[in-house]
Amino acid sequence: MSVPFQRLALGKAPAIREAIGRVLDSGRFVLGPEVETFEQAFAAAVGVRAAVGVSSGTDALTLALVAAGVGPGDRVLTTAFSAGYTALGILRSGAEPVFAEVEPGTLCLDAAAAERVFERGRLAAIVPVHLYGHTAAGWPRLLEAAAARGLPVIEDACQAHGARFRGRPLGSFGRAAAFSFYPTKNLGGLGEGGAVVTDDPELAARVRTLRQGGEDERRRHVRPGWNARLDEIQAAILRVRLPDLEPGNRVRRRLAERYRAALADLPLRIVEPGPETESARHLFVVRTPARDAFRRHLAAAGIETLVHFPAALPDQPAFRSSGPAGGETKDAETKDDGTEADRPPPYREAARAAAEVVSLPFHPALTGEEVEQVAAAARSFFEGEPGPNRRPPAASVSE
Repeated sequence: MSVPFQRLALGKAPAIREAIGRVLDSGRFVLGPEVETFEQAFAAAVGVRAAVGVSSGTDALTLALVAAGVGPGDRVLTTAFSAGYTALGILRSGAEPVFAEVEPGTLCLDAAAAERVFERGRLAAIVPVHLYGHTAAGWPRLLEAAAARGLPVIEDACQAHGARFRGRPLGSFGRAAAFSFYPTKNLGGLGEGGAVVTDDPELAARVRTLRQGGEDERRRHVRPGWNARLDEIQAAILRVRLPDLEPGNRVRRRLAERYRAALADLPLRIVEPGPETESARHLFVVRTPARDAFRRHLAAAGIETLVHFPAALPDQPAFRSSGPAGGETKDAETKDDGTEADRPPPYREAARAAAEVVSLPFHPALTGEEVEQVAAAARSFFEGEPGPNRRPPAASVSE
C-alpha cells in the first residue's frame, strides 16, 4: 500500500459548497463581508486586535514590513534556513535580507547568532520564522534582544497556524505577523491567500491601504501599493475551516508522538520544537546524512517524501548577493596578538540541515497504520545500510 505525502481531500465539502454559493449569489467577490467576518474571527484566534486579509503569505510579509516603515536601503535580519518566500517578501519591500544561523535542534533562528548581527547595527527589522509549526528554543532571548535595540519583530508564521508559546499564540508576539492560507497549510483555502495580524491599529490601517493599490479613498492613491486583496470565495472557505484548526492540530500532535515512538530506535534526528512550545506540527521532519538514499528506499516502498528545504537561503542564487556580505561571519576576527582568529563557516547548521532534512508523510488524515508502515520502511533501510548509518546490532545476553 502506498503512502502519499499529503491528502488534500475536501473536508466539510457541503459547508464549503454552501459558502461558495453564498458568495456567488451575493455578486460581491473581492473585499466584502466574507473577508471582514473572517478577519475578525482569525484575529480572535491569534489573540490580536486586527487581521487584514491579503492575497498570499508572501504579500502578507511584504505589506507588514512596508507598513512598519521598512523600505529601500534598509536591512532586515532573518533566518538562513526557510522557504525562499521569506527572503522574497523582504526583497519586495525594497529591503535587503541579512541572514543569521539557525539552532541545530529546532532549525529556527538562533538568538546568539542574531545578536552578533545586531551588534553590527543598521538593521530596520527582524523576521524570525516559526519553521515547521514551532519556534526557537531561544525565542524569549530573541524578543528581548530585538526590544532592547528598538527593532520591530515581524513574525513569519506561515507554517504556525494555532501554535503557542507558553500558552500564547505564535503570531501575537511581534509588531505584526504574516500568515499564509495556501492549500497545504494547517488552515488552508482552495487557492492563494494570506493575512497580516497585529495589535497596532495604525499598522493594520496602512496594510489595508497598501493591499488596495495604496488607496485611502476610491481612486485616490496616497502611496505606492499593491493589488494584494483576499477574495471573497477564499475568505468564505477559510471561515468554514477555521473551527477545525485546533482539532486538526491536536490530531497532528498525536501523529507526531506516534512517529517519535515508532522511530525512536533509529539513527534519525527528529526536528523538534523548543521548550514550552505547543507546535502546530505543520510538517514532521527528520534528518539523516544518508538523505538521498533514504528517500529512494522509501519511494521504492511506495512512501512519498519531500524536502523542506533543499538549500540554505544564502546559497539560493536569488539571494547570494545578500549572503555572507550581509550576514554574521564575513568579517574577519583577530586574536589579541593581531592574527586572524579561526571562525566556523557561515551558516554551517543551515547548510547541514539543507543536506539532511526529509519531510515524512504527515497530515490529519494519516492513519496510525500508515505511520507504522513508514517506520517499518525506515527501519529496513537502516538495517540494510552499510557504513556509519547502519543501525547497531542488538546486544547479546553475554554482553
